[in-house]
Formats: sequence, C-alpha cells, structure tokens
Amino acid sequence: MNFIDLFSGAGGLSEGFLQAGFNPIAHVEIDENACKTLETRLVYHKLKEENNLERYYDYLQSKISRVDFIEKYGDKSLSESVLNIGIGGENNSTIFKKIDELAGANEIDLVVGGPPCQAYSLVGRARDKDGMKNDPRNHLYKEYAKFLRYYKPKVFVFENVMGLITADKGKYFKNMKSYFKRIGYELDYSVQNSADFGVLQKRKRIILIGWKKDSGFNYPEFVKSNWNWKVEDLLKDLKKLRPGEQKNLTKYVGDSSEYLKIFKLRNGVDFVTQHIARPHNTRDLAIYKIAIKKWLEKEERLKYPDLPKKLKTHKNESSFLDRYKVVDPKGLSHTMVAHIAKDGHHYIYPDMKQIRSLSVREAARIQSFSDDYFFEGGRSAAFRQIGNAVPPLMALKIAEGIKGEFE
Repeated sequence: MNFIDLFSGAGGLSEGFLQAGFNPIAHVEIDENACKTLETRLVYHKLKEENNLERYYDYLQSKISRVDFIEKYGDKSLSESVLNIGIGGENNSTIFKKIDELAGANEIDLVVGGPPCQAYSLVGRARDKDGMKNDPRNHLYKEYAKFLRYYKPKVFVFENVMGLITADKGKYFKNMKSYFKRIGYELDYSVQNSADFGVLQKRKRIILIGWKKDSGFNYPEFVKSNWNWKVEDLLKDLKKLRPGEQKNLTKYVGDSSEYLKIFKLRNGVDFVTQHIARPHNTRDLAIYKIAIKKWLEKEERLKYPDLPKKLKTHKNESSFLDRYKVVDPKGLSHTMVAHIAKDGHHYIYPDMKQIRSLSVREAARIQSFSDDYFFEGGRSAAFRQIGNAVPPLMALKIAEGIKGEFE
C-alpha cells in the first residue's frame, strides 16, 4: 500500500510503516535538516533491499562524503520524494503536483502525519499569554484535510499530543473530528502509551484514525508488549562520556542487552554514531550532581528552592520548579520533547560518574530509533528531530494494526 507522510519530521512514523511493508510515495517536511535525515534513511532502506549496507556503514564512518553517498547510492526519484516545503496556502498546489508525478498511476492508499503539536501542548499553552488561541498551527488539521480531499486515501492516521483533547476546552478536537467527518471519513481515536509497545518512555499520544465510510474498516486493536525492561538496559553498552565530548564515532563497550536484541536497536556492526554530549558550565554540573544524587538515593526530584543559595540565579521559586530532571535508570524515561535541543536540564544522565545530560544517541534510543538511524544537521538539529518524532516501535505497531484490517 502506498502512503504519503505529512509533517514528516525525521521520519519516526514513516519508519514504522516502512518496516511493516508500506511503500512511501512522498514525505513533506519544512525543516531542511529533517529532510536530509529522511533522504539518508531512504538510501539506507534502498541499500538494505540491495543487500549492500556496507556502503551505508562507509557513510556513517565518514569514508564517503554525504554528497557522494547520495549521488552514488541514492537515485533522483528517491531524493525528489522528500519535499522540503511548508504545508499550506499556495504551497499545496506545488506539493500536489509533485506527489502526482511521483505516484504516477498508483493510488495513495494512506496518509499519515501529525501537525506540529506546540499549539496543543499543555506546556505551550501555559507559556503563551493567550494560551496559544491565536497560534496558526491550531488549524493545520485543515491543511492536512486538504490532502485527504485531494487524494481520497482509504485510511489516514493523525497523531498528536494529549493536549489536543483539552485545547480550548475541547473545542479544537470536536471541530477537527467534525471536519474530517464532513469530508467523508468515519473515525475513532484512542490514547496510546509508547511504553506499551516496547519504547522505554512514558509518552501518551492520541492516535486518530479515519477511513472511508462504508469501507468495512474498523479501528484496529494494537498488539501490546508485556515486558519489564528498564532504561539501564538501553544505555549500558555505550561508552562513558565527559560533558562536551564530540567524537562522532565510538565503539560499543559491552554486549548487547536482551532488550536491544529483541527490539533490534543495535545494527550488527561494532561502532555507533552520534553518541555525543553537549558541554555544560560549572554551575550546571554542580546542580546536576545534586539532582543525580537525590534521585539515585531517594528517588526524589530536585526542586529549584532546594538548591544552595550560591547556585540560584533568580528569585522565582514558584513556577517551573522541576527544570532539573534525571532520567530514571530503573524504570521508564519521562517524555522526550524537542526542548532537549535547547538545554539538557530536563534529561540528566543517571550516573554519578558521568555528570552530564543525555547524548544524542541515548536520546534516540529512548525514542526507540535504531543505532543505524542517522540524524543530519549537527547536535542541536538532531536533538530537535528526535524530540519531535513518533517512536518507530510505536509507529510499527500502529502500521501492523492497520495492515491487519486489510488482510
């Protein structure tokens, strides 16, 4: 079945559908770095089909430049299938024309995607003086719907944050559902936790699925995993890092855990990329040390008022008190978000011997990206892409559920 991915980001949702056997016709994404990541990943899948992954590993090890890698091992249609353009307004006609060319005589069976969630998120609404009521991203679902009206897919998947249900006292979500129904789709939704699908993270999301009326399709039952894995099962084979350590290529320092084997996060070679850490100043490192000790010894979060006076920089002791948060090694990580690109205070590594925030690769693993998934654009761009992504393991189960309805 052919699909297009709107608001693709780095391709977490698409990756699940690719692994389930769906065929991508196009990805549409406004962020240039994310588009490069998508292109790199599509070349990976092409080389995998050709049983030629050694060429991909050459690229990861910088034995070949990206320009030469794409030119030699990609192809024109693959590169052109990643559309670096914003959805909406006059851009849509350009996008439709390009996707029509890519699809040829093939139908678009499925549309997947999730518009940017900042306008619906609880944190976003709390920080904005108008509660995000005037944010144009509130209405991106109408742009999404234009693709449904144009391509008339059998099914669509719309993924978003929990705050979508409560935004403007439920008005946005009610209007959205009514809008999709008016253009000819039955629909249903459920709240899914990525932890139920093998992702070592507490991450609840709305999965809204629509299908053509009278098609016989039913909202799928997703197969959930029974397991008791912990974050430490994700991290213990990775090299210890100092703050600011930027060596892109590192060797594994331990055997693969059962978790990494079962969910295929290690890539079968003896190196890993992007296990790099951001630098921290002396004050932050002192705070991290206190936060780590407090969590590992008492499982208590550090609150700003608890800091020694010499480490405080402002007098506001009543809001955003949990800015410093240690990832729980004995359980699940808290939700990974794009803000990790701006600072690491909310994602502190849980080890007194490594006072730092998470590396890019550690964040990617928590989001269930395999170690052979490479994020283009540098450290900050990689963190942003990872935080914005749908976890691929969750996406895979959604894709398999939808596939089951057609078999």
